[in-house]
Amino acid sequence: MAALGGSGGTSSPPRRGGVTGGVVPPGANAVWRWVVLLVATVYFLLPLWAALRFAGISAFGSVISESGFTSSLALSVRLAVITTLVTIVLMLPTAVYVHLRLPKLRRLLEGITILPIVIPPVVLIVGVLAIAPGFIKATSLLLALEYVILAMPFAYRAIDAGLRALDLKTIVEASSSLGAGWVSTLWRVVLPNLRTALLSAVVLTVALVLGEFTMASLALFETFPVWIYVNSQTSGQVSVAASLLALFVTWLFLLAITMVGTRHSRKTGGREVTLFTVAPQETRGD
Repeated sequence: MAALGGSGGTSSPPRRGGVTGGVVPPGANAVWRWVVLLVATVYFLLPLWAALRFAGISAFGSVISESGFTSSLALSVRLAVITTLVTIVLMLPTAVYVHLRLPKLRRLLEGITILPIVIPPVVLIVGVLAIAPGFIKATSLLLALEYVILAMPFAYRAIDAGLRALDLKTIVEASSSLGAGWVSTLWRVVLPNLRTALLSAVVLTVALVLGEFTMASLALFETFPVWIYVNSQTSGQVSVAASLLALFVTWLFLLAITMVGTRHSRKTGGREVTLFTVAPQETRGD
């Protein structure tokens, strides 16, 4: 007993890193969180500050007066709207039907929807240009359909996260027992409960379309990213200012969508809008 306990007293717990018993001080985690946040902020904001210093404030005024600015920006916005509508119309009924009727095919559908991330965009657009009819090649509809394929992985996973958060089978059976058809159930029951998930899908799709360059350049469409690249050959300051302007406008647009969706979900007791999933709203006591 004396050998184990020393002079009869209780042995002190081992020290780890200078702290008794390996207990981390309460403020240690907070300090590290602030350090990581500071490093990430410097990492992201330093290139933006350097670009802003290179372009200068006066370059932003000349961007709007450049030829092709309005038409390219309008084309990108139009493609974002068309792509978002087509993606939601295709993905929402498919995901709901698979969850209800074919749950064993969820793994297969997840594998199929991940293919646009695995296959390079160059391969996709070259293959489509080789087989697409001539009347589609001459319109921006071709690019919108290609963007639907690119947005499919992100939109499907956002909708799938929202469906997993619902007791989908119960609400659909309740709607059917009240005499509602499939379309009415999807529009009046399922869709309101997936509002935050759909907003997440919209955020991801819009961000993808507004920043895509490869397919638009190979298909010979002058979207806003292509216009920025073309102008970079003649005026570096104008192209950098246009890039910063596009970045700030996209951030504001996505922030507005997220804030509107989150505010509405809090009012209705729903879930917060995030980019890749539908996060449960935290409940806090007084």
